[in-house]
Amino acid sequence: MSTRATRATAARVLTQLRRDPRTLALLLVVPPVLIVLLKYAFEDVPLAFQRIGGPLVGLFPFITMFLVTSITMLRERTTGTLERLMTMPLAKLDLLLGYGIAFALVATVQALVTSAVAFGLLDLHVAGSTAAVMALAVLNAVLGMSLGLFVSAFARTEFQAAQFMPAIVFPQLLLCGLFVARDRMADVLNALSYAFPLTYAFEALQRVTVDGALGAVGVRDVLITAGVTVLALALGAATLRRRTA
Repeated sequence: MSTRATRATAARVLTQLRRDPRTLALLLVVPPVLIVLLKYAFEDVPLAFQRIGGPLVGLFPFITMFLVTSITMLRERTTGTLERLMTMPLAKLDLLLGYGIAFALVATVQALVTSAVAFGLLDLHVAGSTAAVMALAVLNAVLGMSLGLFVSAFARTEFQAAQFMPAIVFPQLLLCGLFVARDRMADVLNALSYAFPLTYAFEALQRVTVDGALGAVGVRDVLITAGVTVLALALGAATLRRRTA
């Protein structure tokens, strides 16, 4: 592993993003716009906005990073860029950590912008600290990035990569407890929700936004989320093929 190679990879990914204003708009503008729409959609039921607004601030980075990363990595694979990179003295870990650092930085900016709009302009309140919500948002963004890197190996076109959204992300959103409390779901769905990392990410956010602190169970949820992130990165590394020594 080389810190220089990791920094170079992170710088290359950030440069690519800077030259792609549409992707930057997706990352930085869409989440705050969705929060604004949510605010006015629940204008007559403000308690509903207060209930789901905080967790959504932390979940949007997961969704956007999954989509952007899966398509970006697929583009690297299909255009031959990844193959050329793997012919260089670059460890798989350098490549993945470079991606992780670059998207974590973008996720931090995204969380700052979304939080500024939600907490500063839309009068969203949470029981815990907004800094904790932002930290969990960055963790969720890295989780979405790692899953996006992994599933990109199973797509052949960008259209196929986009289809992973309804296949992988939407079921997790529906079953994590955001829309319906998990203890009110059918037993089968409740049991299935335990298999999804977004369930633990959401419950950690809920503890901060509703209870005010993570507590021991919340710390467990954060560790599970981080563990799934590491596992997905390891599986993503296994899909990288070095064609030339």
